[in-house]
Amino acid sequence: MHNESRQDQTLTFLPHRLNRQPVVVRGLTADELWICTEISAALGLLAGLPLAWLTSSVAMVPTLVLVTIASGVFFGGSLLRRQKRGRPDAWLYRQLQWKLCRRYPFLAHHLGGGGLILHSGAWGIRRSQS
Repeated sequence: MHNESRQDQTLTFLPHRLNRQPVVVRGLTADELWICTEISAALGLLAGLPLAWLTSSVAMVPTLVLVTIASGVFFGGSLLRRQKRGRPDAWLYRQLQWKLCRRYPFLAHHLGGGGLILHSGAWGIRRSQS
């Protein structure tokens, strides 16, 4: 049996995927799955309430919530998987954070975007010729 440790019990390799969240369903991590589920459930609730009132059937609300969650995870997983392909782990979160900070700069501090660089343009080194 091959042992991957030295005599002093230190590891001879560095696991590079140790801190990554595992993929749970359709390319979504657990956090992304919860976000996708919550957004889909809210959309199903918003669509189900008026439909339940029109049809006089309260069962329309949970039915539409269930259908929108299933379709949201299915289509949302495919969409997010395409967006994340070939990019670093935190790219999606930083991209969303950047877009929210660009559209709503007054919320930047609350969204964790206070440290993001939002200026685009040419950078100068401001050195003088000696």
